[in-house]
Amino acid sequence: MSKSYDLIAVGSGSAASGVAMKCRRAGWSVALIDERPLGGTCALRGCDPKKVLIGATEALDWAERLEGKGVRASGLEVDWPALMRFKRGFVEPVPENREKSFAKAGVDVFHGHARFTSANTVAVEGSSVSLEGRYVHIGSGAKPRELDIHGTDLLTSSEEFLELETLPRRLLFVGGGYISFEFAHIAARAGAQVTLVHRSRPLKGFDPDLVTLLVSRTRELGIDVHLETEVLAIEKNEIHDARSVRAVREGKEVSFVADCVVHGAGRVPAVDDLGLDDAGVEFSSKGVVVNEYLQSVSNPVVYAAGDAAATKGDPLTPVAAYEGHLVARNLLEGNRHPVTYPPIPSVVFTLPSLARVGMLESEDTEKGVKFRTQHRDTPGWFTARRVGEETSAYKVLVEEGSNRILGAHLVGPHAEEVINLFAMAMHTGLTPRDVKKMIFAYPTAASDMVYMV
Repeated sequence: MSKSYDLIAVGSGSAASGVAMKCRRAGWSVALIDERPLGGTCALRGCDPKKVLIGATEALDWAERLEGKGVRASGLEVDWPALMRFKRGFVEPVPENREKSFAKAGVDVFHGHARFTSANTVAVEGSSVSLEGRYVHIGSGAKPRELDIHGTDLLTSSEEFLELETLPRRLLFVGGGYISFEFAHIAARAGAQVTLVHRSRPLKGFDPDLVTLLVSRTRELGIDVHLETEVLAIEKNEIHDARSVRAVREGKEVSFVADCVVHGAGRVPAVDDLGLDDAGVEFSSKGVVVNEYLQSVSNPVVYAAGDAAATKGDPLTPVAAYEGHLVARNLLEGNRHPVTYPPIPSVVFTLPSLARVGMLESEDTEKGVKFRTQHRDTPGWFTARRVGEETSAYKVLVEEGSNRILGAHLVGPHAEEVINLFAMAMHTGLTPRDVKKMIFAYPTAASDMVYMV
């Protein structure tokens, strides 16, 4: 069966669904293809379910920090099966709701793997359906990076971790990025023995001084963090009915035993099995190569956004949605809207959280920008002290001359919220003097901004 559409959208997450719906509302005929349940990674397998789990561990974290300060925390624990049931209440309705939403809008949904068979024709594998599009938009997201180690079949993915009915007693996380740190904090506070192994410096996109503080806090939590340690192999351990992990550190082999080994060593664009070569679509390890309008540089009928596109945008859900919005506008209005990124905040949702927006000190230095740094550890500030948080600090970079805020870096209570205020200040061009003129509600974490700048 062959059908023709104005637009074929591949994927149903933040980078694809908005494009499909906007074009359909403009009167276009639209088809959407996804081999996974509708909703995308963030809603089903990433941000949202992860944050639900964090919510439960926040309760323990607060109680433990305030032990002896008016709270008795003894006996408080995470009920993992009950927490999983609670999480499913957020996740399970999503695919059906998305299906109904697309149907109501008149978007034709096809369930199956999408694969190009020509420049503008996409087959739905496993069926006899072949779709021809005036345009094709790729918003297929990302997938776990393939690791060059022995025994990768014994790894548990981050998606599988979010579906664990019972929490293993011993967990080991491979990698030192968002996924490993966030899930390690969740698991440790839920009662597991947790090890984290990373081959270099962790959380490279964040300020190294604040990362050092977070690593120390992570170790205080009881998580066994091994840096500069490269995993070589994962093997079955028949004696302990578990997994043995072999690694090397400073030229010497070390080993670990865990009941579950979780892949937290990065993700890559999910585009290598879409048949892009057959469509004449150029792609790299960073995704579909696009121009400033998010249009394929080699096939003008193809656009791409989000994790599937080789753009300068960070692999974050809001960035995917933003890029998808621009794709829709360029499809409907012609290529009139080049991608320009506002300051983009990013957060590691550990407890406490680590956040950044704008440039790192190293980036400013490399570009020859002259700036001054405001940097201070703040466990004695009211915001941290009143909740017993010893890991709290900030670093703000301000350009000499223009007095523009170039970057802000936070770790501590409410960092995930305050960083949005810094992003707003940077986007609107507020200077430190402007921020100091603000009257904030007090006492709040936001009111600390006037002292940080």
